[in-house]
Amino acid sequence: MSGVEAVIEYKCPNCGSGMVFDAAAGTLSCPGCGRQDNIEQMMDPLKSQTFTEQDVKEYHCTSCGAVIVTEPETSATSCSFCGSAVVLSDRLSGQFAPVMVIPFTIAKEAAMKAFKKWCRNGLLTPRGFMSADRVTGITGIYVPFWLYDLHNDIEVQAQGTKVRIYTQGDYRITETQHYSIYRKIQVDYVRLPLDASEKMNDALMDKLEPFPYDQLKAFKTPYLAGYLAEKYSYDDEQLFPRAKEKTSAYVDAFISSTVSGYTNVSYIDKQVDTTMKRADYVLLPVWMVRYNFNRAEYTFAMNGQTGKVVGKPPISKAKVAAWFAGISAVSFVALKIVSWTMGGGFL
Repeated sequence: MSGVEAVIEYKCPNCGSGMVFDAAAGTLSCPGCGRQDNIEQMMDPLKSQTFTEQDVKEYHCTSCGAVIVTEPETSATSCSFCGSAVVLSDRLSGQFAPVMVIPFTIAKEAAMKAFKKWCRNGLLTPRGFMSADRVTGITGIYVPFWLYDLHNDIEVQAQGTKVRIYTQGDYRITETQHYSIYRKIQVDYVRLPLDASEKMNDALMDKLEPFPYDQLKAFKTPYLAGYLAEKYSYDDEQLFPRAKEKTSAYVDAFISSTVSGYTNVSYIDKQVDTTMKRADYVLLPVWMVRYNFNRAEYTFAMNGQTGKVVGKPPISKAKVAAWFAGISAVSFVALKIVSWTMGGGFL
């Protein structure tokens, strides 16, 4: 199969312009004549194509014929010569076929506006952080995630104590009762997200949660038109150990909730057997923002559905010092007031 057949591009039937996904309208839209198509009612050409690993070696833009150069993980991009939005269908088929997608609902202009507002809310950022247009790039990316449904069989053995302190006559009595504790628990965790892209920062992606999973739609390639998309670098089995690690705090908290009412609990043995009930490959919307300040570049991420922004902005040392000084001053005044109320002095 040739590279041309592996490239999907959506042309407007009215004017021939390249169509892109409109996040605000939720439709495949033509920037030329304004035509809008309901994606849910469209046939996806990907469904009729099958590929093997040897099928596609080179991609060509169907508009201008230029060779499309991409990284191996990229599954949707734009032609660097004519700007046409293209989807590389062989990278979205077979084992790389996503089950579902959450489409963008925040358009690029709205994302930029929300990001600047978020920056201005930084109380400890340098004064000139948003005094000029320092955004060097903002890119909408469909990031590959695995959504795990996990089942946990848990057995716990522990020792618990209940301490009761009371007075009897002239005596203060401490009464300690000892208990053997056994729990056999089953805990399910549904739709645990883990990003599957090697190039994405895991901590940054984790902080973007939660995504509105009620907005998941059956995957269709038109949702990717005009955006970048990545295919996964790690399969569900490779990320399974991290999935178990990510839920460990939740499991521990649930175990603790079943042994409440004791003064102290010490665990003797805790066995957690985690099995994967299912793992769905999905694409989730993320705006990646690159921001330059004082010759250093900062990377931020925004949830393309909720608008939540995460990242580490620069911090002003002067503002931090002033903030701590303010806290100290407030504490000093409070102590003064308490001292005067009690009729004493405070030095």
